[in-house]
Amino acid sequence: MTTTSATLTDDPARPRTATPAIRLRQVSTRYATDGPDVLQQVDLTIEPGELVCVVGASGCGKSTLLSLVAGLEEPTSGTVEVAGGGAALMFQEPALFPWLSARGNVELPMRLSGVGRRARRDRAEELLRLVHLGGWGDSTVHGLSGGMRQRVALARCLAQDRDVLLLDEPFAALDAVTRDLLHDELERVWLSTGRTVVFITHDVGEAVRLGRRVLLMGGRPGRVVGEWCAEGRRSAAAADLLTTEITDRLREERRRAA
Repeated sequence: MTTTSATLTDDPARPRTATPAIRLRQVSTRYATDGPDVLQQVDLTIEPGELVCVVGASGCGKSTLLSLVAGLEEPTSGTVEVAGGGAALMFQEPALFPWLSARGNVELPMRLSGVGRRARRDRAEELLRLVHLGGWGDSTVHGLSGGMRQRVALARCLAQDRDVLLLDEPFAALDAVTRDLLHDELERVWLSTGRTVVFITHDVGEAVRLGRRVLLMGGRPGRVVGEWCAEGRRSAAAADLLTTEITDRLREERRRAA
């Protein structure tokens, strides 16, 4: 993997544990036996409690990477290890069931796993409060704004009670103001729950805004080509500089893959 001067790969201050939350070792995958690799020899370690953003151009393999970590696909070669019994996945679209209330949607994964009615109702209410939707449990899906639907989807993701949360461009379809508000919500939820979060986006500014670590993927075949520490770069000037640096590198990767 090509890294930048801001890489954390050999940073002695980077927190490490005996059991990473996510570890990929020499992972390659293709969709056809004789087809090209979609991902090629990806090595990646994410520690428990990290919030990592993965950015890259469309088609570089970001969503495939997330599908492998979520266990929805198997690699052609290499190994994928996820601590805590797997990961919960949140997609770009909230995919809520319109015949269920907001609370019913949050309860659904607990219902499928056999949690009792009273326990899942109490937990659903707790999670709705966590995403600032306390009192909205009886609301229909159609009665919620786009941002509120995404918060219900996040609460449903948390209801799976997994240590690892995977978010695949969950705010891409929202307006800028709503997206900014949900950035704050996600950061607050992350800090209050201590979950490991992997956030996929094509928006470099969003990656710098949210990620404590930002990974850049290049395509054809997909692989991690750059890594930056965004911790401590919360001032507008520092964030702008980092966004420009990553964007320039992304443009280089697009030209190379063209």
